[in-house]
Amino acid sequence: MAAVAHGEQQTTDVENAGEEQDAQIELIIGGMTCASCAARIERKLNRMTGVQASVNYATEKARVHFPVSLSPDELIATVEQAGYTAAVPPPPAPAAAATSPDEQEPRAEDARLAVLRQRMLVSAALSVPVILLAMVPALQFTYWQWASLTLAAPVVAWGALPFHRAAWTNLRHGAATMDTLISMGTLAALAWSVYALFFGTAGVPGMIHPFELTIERTSGAGNIYLEVAAGVTTFILMGRYFEARAKRRSGAALRALLELGAKDVAVLRDGSELRIPVDQLAVGDHFVVRPGDKIATDGVITEGSSAVDLSMITGESVPVEVVAGDAVTGATVNAAGRLVVRAARVGADTKLAQMARLVEDAQTGKAEVQRLADRISAVFVPIVIVLAAATLGFWLGAGAGAAGAFTAAVAVLIIACPCALGLATPTALLVGTGRGAQLGILIKGPQILESTRRVDTVVIDKTGTVTTGRMTLVDVVAAPGEDADEVLGLAGALEDASEHPIAVAITAGAREKTATLPPVAEFANSAGLGVTGRVDDRSVVVGRPALLAERSMPLPAELVAAQDAAQQRGRTTVAIGWDGRARGLLMVADTVKPNSAAAVRELRALGLTPVLLTGDNETSARAVADEVGIEQVHAEVLPAEKVEVIARLQAEGRVVAMVGDGVNDAAALAKADLGLAMGTGTDVAIEASDLTLVGGDLMSAADAIRLARRTLSTIKGNLFWAFVYNLAALPLAAAGLLNPMIAGAAMAVSSVFVVSNSLRLRGFSTLRPTADSPAATRPRSTASAVR
Repeated sequence: MAAVAHGEQQTTDVENAGEEQDAQIELIIGGMTCASCAARIERKLNRMTGVQASVNYATEKARVHFPVSLSPDELIATVEQAGYTAAVPPPPAPAAAATSPDEQEPRAEDARLAVLRQRMLVSAALSVPVILLAMVPALQFTYWQWASLTLAAPVVAWGALPFHRAAWTNLRHGAATMDTLISMGTLAALAWSVYALFFGTAGVPGMIHPFELTIERTSGAGNIYLEVAAGVTTFILMGRYFEARAKRRSGAALRALLELGAKDVAVLRDGSELRIPVDQLAVGDHFVVRPGDKIATDGVITEGSSAVDLSMITGESVPVEVVAGDAVTGATVNAAGRLVVRAARVGADTKLAQMARLVEDAQTGKAEVQRLADRISAVFVPIVIVLAAATLGFWLGAGAGAAGAFTAAVAVLIIACPCALGLATPTALLVGTGRGAQLGILIKGPQILESTRRVDTVVIDKTGTVTTGRMTLVDVVAAPGEDADEVLGLAGALEDASEHPIAVAITAGAREKTATLPPVAEFANSAGLGVTGRVDDRSVVVGRPALLAERSMPLPAELVAAQDAAQQRGRTTVAIGWDGRARGLLMVADTVKPNSAAAVRELRALGLTPVLLTGDNETSARAVADEVGIEQVHAEVLPAEKVEVIARLQAEGRVVAMVGDGVNDAAALAKADLGLAMGTGTDVAIEASDLTLVGGDLMSAADAIRLARRTLSTIKGNLFWAFVYNLAALPLAAAGLLNPMIAGAAMAVSSVFVVSNSLRLRGFSTLRPTADSPAATRPRSTASAVR
């Protein structure tokens, strides 16, 4: 994790300036009103020696890499010199470290939203009569124009004050933004109206002013544009308000993620329970989780067994059974028994906090398409001002009259505001990554979106990704004349004394048949071969067939045939015998996860070619591949060779995604064009990946690629409509064919359209089947293990 969340930790990731050459900081930027502002701040910061900055208008944050020779104060000063504010996020309050910042930020946003809403509503109340009087000649009573001035002036002076203030600030720094266009357009419309009322013929009693969409080219002495000044201000305030509200909603997924955690915890101190705030919990503390409680932090169960509801973190609907020794994740819910958990990670180290940082990192970064939009916005405003001046000059020179020339120029200023252009990418990223977090799909950066579009091959690790990674008893074959339940019961009783994964699988299978297993005496372990002991006054041997052969208990022909068939299917066989005869075989395997076959089918439907990659033997790998529908298999591959397989596929011209979960997959995940790590895997694998799938379900990989592609498609759609809007509307405005008020309304509508289109991503749904679906109950496949 390069990014740091809060306070002093955030100001630098550098502990030794002599070893590290740069640091990273996240700044909260204030005063931005459009994408041009973000581009301007970014340019100012990037002009500093050694600084690499990315400013996001939607999140109002800047991610800055800077040399350790610079201080954060110098970066803040540079932003302030550009006319904006910058600050390091405050450290968490001591009494509520886990929740305080996350509560303060929404409150501040709510306060800003309330002020904007008040400004919008007051402006709308004053503007509606002005617009109606201008549009409906029948309502134009004597001196109506003076009433319009009385209503419109406060709208332009107070309602549009944020635009005027921002335009003035930028002007003092030699810059122009969207606010410059808005301020110039509304003030010009008001100024012309005041001139026509006081010095022209517009103020005479009984003046009638017809409303027209096209411009009648007259001297303009009798024309007023108060409805333009007031209407444009109101429409743009409405656009800004809905824009801000949408940004607030699109960030709700991240806030909801942070709020999943428990607020307090019952910790064990001196044998008694003491309830304390969760931020006071320390690594190594033992705490109690009762049925229905949230698990306070990541830890390991020391006492008890239960079922844990992981749906808030992974989206899985079926609770997972846990016992002493199992790891649990903070914010999940204990559904059944009482648990005592030893805290393993607290605060910023928990999976929940890591997930939140991943989401925020993704929302703060920029995709290549967004950088293109920012570059266009940076030069767009000055060009529009020149175009508006040229429009005014052309129509004056063409003899169209001052009114027609002026109206066309104002329409150009207003219609050109690139609000939609600036919002096209960040809003889609906010909503897409937020929805992904809700579904357990963490996108590490927006640049990942482009990778998902190009991927055509997906390499999938077998153990722990396609399969569960745990040995499971899958079959029991009894010799002729023997009872399979007796075979399983005796084998399970003897293996219960062993900690070998195969022994654990056999014991678990036996306990599913009977609650109690008979006691064992004279237990002995033959390393690498099996175990022996006395069960129910029988001398029982369980292990490799070779161990039974040493004890003069060779397998009969029926069991030999069953063993051969099992090995061909990639299963590991364990023999059992007593009283001088082999009595049966037990087959164990690493079983395929319930949704793996469906996930492979979905990956194919996305146009991807699946490839199975494993260090396991060819027989086991082929058995799993056949079960889930994968044709290409690379088996018996060492960790270093996994990277070579990825490189060979890339050399063939393929764009490769890799799905894995283990330390041995980390290098391959980093080498692949797109790395997807199972959240149930190791931290090394997760760090090396581009996407993290919180749950252990391979179907999440298909969901992740679908979501990333959908988000990218939404971004491109937003940019298309934003460009088309400006390109189509500017010529109409310059030609004098677009009323400035209609131009303002259209500009506001375009921004709302882009935001609304992005919010459609909130409806993205997972393909993962529920526990009741057929995919969840299909027969399980197997893979081998060597005892």
